[in-house]
Amino acid sequence: MAESVRPVVSRRRELGDVSARSLLTTMLGEYVLPQGTPVWTSALVDALAMFGVEEKSARQALARTAAEGWLASERVGRRVRWVLTPPGRRLLTEGAQRIYDFGSGERAWDGTWLVVLVSVPESKRDLRHRVRTRLTWAGFGSPEPGVWITPHADREAEALGVLKELGLADDAMSFTATYGAVGSEAAMVTRAWDLSEVEDRYEAFIDEFTGLRPPDGDAVLQAQTMLVHEWRRFPFLDPRLPPKLLPPGWSGAKAAGLFHSRHAEWSTAAQRRWEQLEG
Repeated sequence: MAESVRPVVSRRRELGDVSARSLLTTMLGEYVLPQGTPVWTSALVDALAMFGVEEKSARQALARTAAEGWLASERVGRRVRWVLTPPGRRLLTEGAQRIYDFGSGERAWDGTWLVVLVSVPESKRDLRHRVRTRLTWAGFGSPEPGVWITPHADREAEALGVLKELGLADDAMSFTATYGAVGSEAAMVTRAWDLSEVEDRYEAFIDEFTGLRPPDGDAVLQAQTMLVHEWRRFPFLDPRLPPKLLPPGWSGAKAAGLFHSRHAEWSTAAQRRWEQLEG
């Protein structure tokens, strides 16, 4: 597979949706990427079966993921195994860093906003969707059409990379600024991000995993997979605003602490069960 092929990044799905494609992505990032070795079809099919995914659906998910450039197949006798392509590995590595670092610490904020102006004609709906998907994943919000903002000024290079890839960099503009005297900074944040929805999702995450204590075997593999599967949505949903800009009693910090403690607690047993599936 040519390294120039870039995997497709899909918009994150609703909390609780455990489709074969999204679960497969979670497993590739959590178990296959760290090992750096090919994985048999049977291991992936058996793992997905733990979540009620039928074999036909599992194989379709593998085929579609390969078609998007994430995986390449290798035949060994009568068996087939899968290896991450160079672009697939690169994108999963970037995603893993964002996922596992997410919520691990707060940085002081000096009040500086990064503002990016990028105009896409209404007729180019697919391009507009890709801009929104990629900039939202980078933590930007949009208070007005064509205007993207983030309190993380160090993400300008990431935004530039996205715009270059989409062929929009030449006509876009960016600048840094502090909020002025006109209007309300809080109102701008409300227009750019739906924080009430994000907090509801954090609360659902906390409710689901606080009391969960899986034994070894399939149960801990399922728990670890679902923990990462649900958590990997939050870097897309939560812009990680400074505390000054968040509602009182924000539950994101509690959810982050829960994720990191459970992930560390279950990691060894889940990896051991995965290795048994591959054996």
